[in-house]
Amino acid sequence: MNKNQLFRRALESGTLMTAMAAHNPLAAKLAEQAGFDAVWGSGFELSASYAVPDANILSSGVHLGMMRAIASVVSVPLIADIDTGFGNAVNVSYVVPQYEAAGASAVVMEDKTFPKDTSLRADGRQELVRIEEFQGKIGAAVDSRCDKDFAVIARTEALIAGLGQVEAVKRALAYEEAGADAILIHSKQKTPDEILAFINAWSGKIPLVLVPTAYPQLTEADIAALGKVSIVIYGNHAVRAAVGAMRRVFDQIRKDGGIREVDKTLPSVRNIISLQGDDAMRRIEANYLR
Repeated sequence: MNKNQLFRRALESGTLMTAMAAHNPLAAKLAEQAGFDAVWGSGFELSASYAVPDANILSSGVHLGMMRAIASVVSVPLIADIDTGFGNAVNVSYVVPQYEAAGASAVVMEDKTFPKDTSLRADGRQELVRIEEFQGKIGAAVDSRCDKDFAVIARTEALIAGLGQVEAVKRALAYEEAGADAILIHSKQKTPDEILAFINAWSGKIPLVLVPTAYPQLTEADIAALGKVSIVIYGNHAVRAAVGAMRRVFDQIRKDGGIREVDKTLPSVRNIISLQGDDAMRRIEANYLR
């Protein structure tokens, strides 16, 4: 099976799939090596890696190029975070085939206005488009894909925007009706109560996707036991880990006035060269350099 078929089978199997965020191919490789089932091509992480806000500052071309680079180095499916679809339904109909051609197995699109504001920002500008408008964007995404196994996941920000459970469920059911393959329901509450209430109220036939950044006490075993969730996404842990590690190392070097002590704690240069695919390049050299 190809990656799209693997993702589709996992999405519909009833078993929980795990996805780790990545903002570059190296992070994606490490996620695959750690045993995650998929890679989340995070718009938040990519924006952070460029040191700009997660507010559609980066162009679709920058994000698409990174998704292509990530897909080329991993064998697990890639879920591309395309924010609001970079515009209206017309933009979506052009963008989705490009992500499919770039090697993504799914896109996640949210029902905010363009340009968006990041979901977990305190006092962020969380404005949602009309339900009918987002249904049109979902329809454009579904109809523009070439491979029926390529998945379109609709993300509702109704809970993030403070619109409540009734609105969140109403939107999710409307997005299922429009052809979405799964619903990502998001919350910024510090406990999972709001998400659990939505899951309990969910009567749709398509599975749910969770991003438990704000409520980390909900484990994979807890989520799997709910029976309605197919994917858990760890949405920003790669870039947070990278920032924390770099800060510690940089501070230690300044404190010590050199790298003698800190060098002992770091992965070896040989390990980095291995992650770069050096063995494969040497095999090519042996076979073809004459």
